[in-house]
Amino acid sequence: MKKKDCSNFISDLRRDFPPKTVALDLLCYIVGGFCYAAAVNIFNSPNSIAQGGATGIAILINYIFPVLPIGTILFLINIPLFVASFIKYGKNFIMKTFTATLILSAIIDIQEIVISKYNIIYTGDRLLAALFGGALCGLGLGIVFSRGATTGGTDILGKLIKSAVPYVPMGRLVMIMDLCVVCMAGVVYKSIESMLYAVIVFFVSGRTLDFVLYGTDRNKLLLIITEKYDEVTEVLRSNFYRGVTVVNVENTYDKQNKKMLLTAVHPNEVAKVKKMVLSVDPRPFIIITDSTEIRGQGFKPLDNKDEM
Repeated sequence: MKKKDCSNFISDLRRDFPPKTVALDLLCYIVGGFCYAAAVNIFNSPNSIAQGGATGIAILINYIFPVLPIGTILFLINIPLFVASFIKYGKNFIMKTFTATLILSAIIDIQEIVISKYNIIYTGDRLLAALFGGALCGLGLGIVFSRGATTGGTDILGKLIKSAVPYVPMGRLVMIMDLCVVCMAGVVYKSIESMLYAVIVFFVSGRTLDFVLYGTDRNKLLLIITEKYDEVTEVLRSNFYRGVTVVNVENTYDKQNKKMLLTAVHPNEVAKVKKMVLSVDPRPFIIITDSTEIRGQGFKPLDNKDEM
């Protein structure tokens, strides 16, 4: 009976945590952690630039108490957040983030020892430090996020607060908390410049993160309301080989039922599409918006390779 229970446990463990998936997760956490740690140890911390989130708080505490390692402080800050998340959301939610944060914290401290020994820090132009620090932060976070994990801190705290005040957008909560850390940095460092450089780190990190997660593909999503939807659909299909979805909509102004066409195209096709639509219907209503990622025929392939 015991052997059977043990066998079932191992089977369940392999089903929930496939070895290949776990190995790829750990590899990404290590590589992403190394990039993120380099941003902290080589560029941000030596130049008194505290990025947002728990890492920013850890950098500030390390500045006040240099004997305390940044990685250790970061992990200690996250412990109560892990406990609260485990109680509220369960182990499945927190497992990947806990592992990623533990690895990241360890890499920051180990890397800091090596960097200090060989003096591998940049203390030149602070603008360059902010730019490269932000780029490495975004690269590291993007690699970690691509595996469904986060680095804890404000991401977890924002989710916990969001559950208490659901009417406040998650992004706004995280931004407010990050701005609080930036203001704290200005007080601790006694420098407005440190706050401004931190803003540069935010911007560059966010852009790099988007690039890692979504690439350079900024495809366009078109919503076209037209009375000649059959003709427009045929034009799009025959000239661009795109699928078109027809949606029934109602105009609240005149209470008329109309058809809305939804289609996705590459950025260089937008002007051609508009010209083709106007050639069929001179008075359409067109909405053009960005799409961060589109998968399917004519765009990125649909597969599960990136989920392994």
